[in-house]
Amino acid sequence: MPTKIATDEVKLIIDSGGTGPGHGGDTAGGSGGGGDDGSGSDESHYIPERTYVTGVVIALSAILMSFMALVSALIVRKGSSNDWTPMIVPRILWLNTAILIASSVTLVRSRKDLASNDLDGFRHWWVVTTILGLLFLIGQLIAWRQLVAEGVYLATNPSSSFFYVFTAAHGLHLLGGVIGLLYVAVLPVKRRRQLAITEAAAMYWHFMDGLWVFIFLVLYLGR
Repeated sequence: MPTKIATDEVKLIIDSGGTGPGHGGDTAGGSGGGGDDGSGSDESHYIPERTYVTGVVIALSAILMSFMALVSALIVRKGSSNDWTPMIVPRILWLNTAILIASSVTLVRSRKDLASNDLDGFRHWWVVTTILGLLFLIGQLIAWRQLVAEGVYLATNPSSSFFYVFTAAHGLHLLGGVIGLLYVAVLPVKRRRQLAITEAAAMYWHFMDGLWVFIFLVLYLGR
C-alpha cells in the first residue's frame, strides 16, 4: 500500500508538472505566436521587397546579355561584309535621347518626394516621368516614319536592319517600363510596399535609359 500510494503521488506530481508548464508553454507560445504575427506582418513587407529587386536584377541581366549579343553581331556583320551601307541616323533621336534622360531626372525627384512623404509631389513627378516615356516612344515611331519616307526599310541593308532591330527591341522593353510606371501611379499608397515597388520600377527605368544611350552611341558611331 505505501508503495502504491507513493507511486500514485509520483504520477500525480508528474501529471501536474507536465500539465502546468505545458499550459504555460502554450501560453508563452501563444503570446510568442502573436509576436510572430506582428513580426510576421512586418516580415511580409520585407520579403516582397527583396523579391521585387531580385526579380528586376535577374530580368535586367537577361536583357543586357541579349543586347550585348546584338552588339557583337553588329560588329561581326559590319566587319565581315561588303554590303554594309552607312545610314543617316534620324536627327529626332537626339531629342528622344534628351527626353529619356530628363525622365530619369524627374524619376529621381519623384522618389525623393516619396521618401519625404510628399505624396502629391511623388504622384506629380511620377506622372511626368510616365509622360516623358510615352513621348520617347512616339519619337521613335516618328524616326521610323522618317526612314520609311526616305525609302529605308528593315531589309534595305544590314545597317538599317540593325537599326530597326535595336530600336524595336529597346522600344518594347521601354513600353514594359511605361506599363510599370502606370501601375505604380494607380497603386494604393502603402508606404513600405510603395517604396519597394518604386525602387524596382526605378531600377528598371534607369537601366533602360542608360541602355538607350549606349545603343544610340552604337548606332551613331557604328553606322
